[in-house]
Amino acid sequence: MPELPEVEVTRLSLVDAIAGSKIESVVVGKPLRWPLGCDPDVLVGRHITGLRRRGKYLLVDMDLGVLLVHLGMSGSLRFSQSLPPAGVHDHFDLVTTQGVLRLHDPRRFGAVVYAGSESDAIAVKLLGSLGMEPLSDAFLFGDFQVGMKKSRMPVKQLLLGGRLVVGVGNIYASEVLFLAGIRPTANSSRIGRGRVQKLHAAIKEVLARAVAMGGSTLRDFTNADGANGHFQTQANVYGREGAPCHVCRTPIRLLRQGQRSSYFCPQCQRS
Repeated sequence: MPELPEVEVTRLSLVDAIAGSKIESVVVGKPLRWPLGCDPDVLVGRHITGLRRRGKYLLVDMDLGVLLVHLGMSGSLRFSQSLPPAGVHDHFDLVTTQGVLRLHDPRRFGAVVYAGSESDAIAVKLLGSLGMEPLSDAFLFGDFQVGMKKSRMPVKQLLLGGRLVVGVGNIYASEVLFLAGIRPTANSSRIGRGRVQKLHAAIKEVLARAVAMGGSTLRDFTNADGANGHFQTQANVYGREGAPCHVCRTPIRLLRQGQRSSYFCPQCQRS
């Protein structure tokens, strides 16, 4: 599933190419997770002024309104002046004066949703409960610590929930907890201030490094230029069950939490 680093990598590969373009037509294929929310012709003639990200949503800003794009579990975006005809898993084409933006989504859990503004009900519903942005200056340690103390959830589950901090998906949660020396099962409210500081720093470090490495490609993620991510090749614990820890050589263990795989080192992550 594309997480924050993959969505940010997609944004970075798109923003310069698509900003300033004019929408010429919109082609909608099979139904996605949520409907577009407007007649496609309403978008024709509008100018794209920028491209932002909020959590795992891409926000395509227009001179009137905004498109909220979610990649779902298997989606990816491509942008080119010469794309081939849409295939069976291509479900949305935004044809602009500078190229075609195409959503490819085999499982159709992604979506493109129109909102007149971010104050519209649909935008508030999708974005309103999202937590702090970990790669922004708004990701403050004090607020993070307060959120940790208020929760009795296992820390891995709290990170995945997205209400305290967004974008720490399954791969990255395992990696940040390893760097912080915290077991994924630890009660969030009982983790000491020093460990919380390490966790806060690790979230920023791991996600920034993942963006720099193009995200993670486990199956089919590519950026808008078709390039794979490489973060998964340097993971400390994720996907390494039974392999020796890079730090202490103890075999990495796997446990299941909420139907998700959690990888950890029982020696380095004692608390």
